[in-house]
Formats: sequence, structure tokens, C-alpha cells
Amino acid sequence: MNKKILRKLIDVAAGRQPADLLVRNGKIADVYSGHFIEGELAVAEGRIAAMGEAGTYGGNKIADAEGQYVLPGFIDSHIHIESSFLTPSELCRLLVPLGTAAIIADPHEIVNVAGLAGLEYMLAASEGLALDIKFMLPSCVPSTPFEHAGALLDAKSLEEPMTKERILGLGEMMNYPGVINGDDDTLDKLLLAIRQGKLIDGHSPGLGGQKLRAYMAGMIHTDHECSSVKEMTERLSRGMYVMLRQGSACRDLRSLIPAVTPENSRRCLLCSDDYQPRSILGEGHINNDLRICVEEGLSPMTALRMATLNAAECFGLRDRGGFAPGLRADMTLVQDLKEFRPERVFIGGEPAAERGRFLLPPGKRDDSAVRGSFHVKDFSVKKLALRLASGSVWVIDIKPGGVLTGKGRAEIRRDASGNFVFDPAADIAKIAVIERHQNTGNVGLGLIRGYGIRRGAAAISVAHDSHNIICAGTNDADMAAAVERIIALGGGAVLTHNGMVLEEMPLPLGGLMSDRDGVWVDEKLSSLQRKAVEDLGVNRGVEPLMTLCFMSLPVIPEIKITDLGLFDVGAFKFIPLEISECRFSRA
Repeated sequence: MNKKILRKLIDVAAGRQPADLLVRNGKIADVYSGHFIEGELAVAEGRIAAMGEAGTYGGNKIADAEGQYVLPGFIDSHIHIESSFLTPSELCRLLVPLGTAAIIADPHEIVNVAGLAGLEYMLAASEGLALDIKFMLPSCVPSTPFEHAGALLDAKSLEEPMTKERILGLGEMMNYPGVINGDDDTLDKLLLAIRQGKLIDGHSPGLGGQKLRAYMAGMIHTDHECSSVKEMTERLSRGMYVMLRQGSACRDLRSLIPAVTPENSRRCLLCSDDYQPRSILGEGHINNDLRICVEEGLSPMTALRMATLNAAECFGLRDRGGFAPGLRADMTLVQDLKEFRPERVFIGGEPAAERGRFLLPPGKRDDSAVRGSFHVKDFSVKKLALRLASGSVWVIDIKPGGVLTGKGRAEIRRDASGNFVFDPAADIAKIAVIERHQNTGNVGLGLIRGYGIRRGAAAISVAHDSHNIICAGTNDADMAAAVERIIALGGGAVLTHNGMVLEEMPLPLGGLMSDRDGVWVDEKLSSLQRKAVEDLGVNRGVEPLMTLCFMSLPVIPEIKITDLGLFDVGAFKFIPLEISECRFSRA
């Protein structure tokens, strides 16, 4: 803002100058008063100058809303861009036509791979896009000490990045034990945000009572991990903002909407967390969340506030969230308040999309800083050999539809040398995590049940949160072929059978993101998923790639696998695969 712009806004509002753009004949959302106004919006210098009755203003350009609803641009309050497998510019191309004008992104994934160079890439790659991307600074790099990541960022490392204007605060604090127990480094990170007057995002699945109160005493501002009405209402009553999540993996929105009331709705936001192109192209984005909210009984205005004003207020975005003088002229025109299908989208008063078509240049950015991120030492098929002293073992039991796993027991077959032998009837396959950041040469081995694979192997370089290579398969040769192909690609997802590659999707940007467009990525993902089921036999009720991605996350119960071995989340320690006789006894 400068004097010239300020003067023009005043002159347009006073009727002394025509607006740059005049939006006429619309039903304009007044999210402040909670109703719709039939009138017009005067836009100058990319900002709202005034909202008035029909015929009040003139404009150099006229946009006839033709009786449609004019809504503020939508805001996704928490998303990981990398989980879409897309670059910021390509995600922009998909989201803006759906009415999304801004997102709050946590670049946790790329920073765990590439450190602050990954953060700088995300800032540069998102600069000047139609989609306004704000960031939260990743708080947990690495996310745990139980695996090798590509970077280590302590509080001192975060001091300079925290001063950047587009960084709104500290990203989701997953280390809730560190907060509750007053860990020094964790408190230093919290204080870094607090002292600069910036926000702290939360991540506290399952916490309640005194533990939740201790966690919130760390000045935690939000949480997106609620999966029950009880969890949500407890957080709301203690002053948190709660993000109702509707992502590709975790879909909590419908189950949480019953907790939204007229009294607490202004503390509720909408977010996607992890969202893939299939979900975006097939369902939509925040506009789909609005449709679901109305289907489940919320008023359109309550839902709309959750997608606009509430998010803006939560994150201190004083230049958006509604239509008021001086705010950004981000506008979404929809035909009705049931489907919320955008007909036209304006960003900063300029046409950005029409009937699903993005109208602006794609915005290709330099990505050299996040290529070539693989440092794998001495990998060979020999490192996949799993020799066991006993046939009684712990297995990772997959629970379809989520990221939780069970701690299962099983009796497995071994050859004369004690090596694991795959038995299709048992549905127990080998799973491996290959360290790819520090040249340690580590390969963690375990067993997984319920994945369903009957032939070949599946591997991917997206493995939360440290993103080593994770692979599941029926035999060492196919597993090795898949891992070696990922290394050769510089990241990706690969299916193999009989030593041959059945399908692959390169992810050359940090091993996390494609450099291709969203439609191409969606087609590749669909092909990978189809061939994993049809050719390899993966269970139809299991999402082949996303399931693997979360089998290495050692903060989600019950047991997981990292490059350091099998980790028992409940016991908070590594455990051997073999079960001793006394522990296996059912007495």
C-alpha cells in the first residue's frame, strides 16, 4: 500500500473515479454480517474499493455476475504441497479454478529431504503465483530420532527463516512429548515463534485431559488431527482453532461437522493436509468441503466463513477473508450454494479462471536446487536378505483406510539357511527401508501383513517423514530392481515383476515431486495403482502407494519400519523381528 493506491481507493469509493473493475448483478457474500447483498463490487488496484447498491459505481471494465453468488477467495488452512506430487506452480494451476485463492503450506517433506535449500526452493517456486502461498516453518526436521533424514534443523537454524514475511509461524509441532516434557530444543523452537509474534500449528492426535492442556500451554494455536467430536470440542473449548480435514488419506470432515455449533463455528477452519491430483480433479478442493458442509446441515454462510474469514483471522491475514475496503479482490462466482462449482475466479481483480480453465501462464520455475538428492551407499540385493533365528515373528498389520497399523504375531516359513520365504497363502511380504540421504548404507527390514502383494515388488521414495526409499515385495530380486530403478530416476514410484519394470513415475524433485503437469501425474498414479492390484495382487482395499508411504512413520501406532529397524511406537523403542518363546506364550 502506498499513497497513490490509497488515494485511488478513496476516490473510487467516493465516486470520483471509475473502478478498474466493476462486478455487477451479483449476490455478494457479507461474511461479517452473515447474509448476501444484491449489489456491486468496485475494484481498484487489485483491491476492493467499495461494495454498494446497483448503479452506484462505474467501471472501466464490467463483469456481469448474472445473478450468481460472489464469494471471497477460499483459503486452505493446512496443506503439504509435496503430498500432491506437484510443484507449487502446477498446484496453483489446479486449485485456482476451484476458487482457492490462498493456502497455508507446511514444506515439512522437502525440508526433511533438502534442509533449508528445500525451503528456499518452495519460497522461490511459489513467488508471484496467482495462488497466494504462505508458509509455516517446519518444526520437526528430522521428525524423530528413529530414522535418518536429509537435514537437521535446530532452533538456531530456524532463526533467520522465521523472520521472512511469507512465513507465518512454526509448522505443526508433531513432537508433542517434547512439548509436554519441556524438552530444551523443543521449547527453544516454540520461543522462537512466540518472541517474533508468530503462530504455532499443532499436531496432537489422541491427546486429551492434562496432557492436552500441557501441550496447549506451549502456545499451540491450531490442530488438524481431530478424528472425533470429543477431541474437537475439547480443543475448541480451550481456545484452539480446529481445522476440519478432508484430504486424500484422512477424511474427517463429515464426522466432525456435528461438533460445529453457532457458538463455536468461528473457531473452525477447513484444510486438506495431504491431497493428490485424483482428489483435486475428481472432487475439487475447498469448494468440495463447502458442498459437504452444506450436505451435512451447516448453513452456507457458516461453511463459507470457515473457508474464508475464519482462516484469515486465525493466521493474521488482514488483507483477505471477506469483501471490505482495502482487502484483496479475490472473488469466486458460483451458481448456487449447494454444489459451489466456480464459474469464474478473479485473483487481485484479474480474471484467473473460467469454468475450470486456468487463464494465466503456467509459471515454470527453476528447480535445480532440489534435484539429485539421492546418496545411497553400497546397495545390493544381498542387503535385502532376511535371516531369522526363529519362525515366530512380529509383523506390521495393515489397517485399511488409514495410517494406523497393528502389532501382529505370525509363524513364517524359512529356508535351510533361516532366510524368510514368501508364502502367498500367509499374505506376509517383506518390507524394506533404504536410507538415501546420508550414505549410511542402512537397510531396515521387516514383514508386513495385509498388503496382499502376491508377485513382484512396489517401491516409492516418498516415505513419511524422512522420505527414504520404502519397498515391499515377494522376492529380493524384484525388490532390488525396484529400488535400483528409483535411484537411477532420482526418485519416484516403481512396480517390478520378473526383474522388469511394469510401471514407474519419476519424482525428480527431492524424490517427492514431479516436474510434469497434474493430469499426467494423475494418469501415472492411476496406472500404478491399477497395475499394483491387477498385476501384483495388492489388496483392492489398500491404496498401494500411500499405504507404503506411511509404513515408515514412527510416530503413528502401532509398529512401523525405518532404516534403523522395526519400531514399536507404544513402547517407544526398536524391537527385534523374532519373538522369544516366553513372549510368544499365550499362557
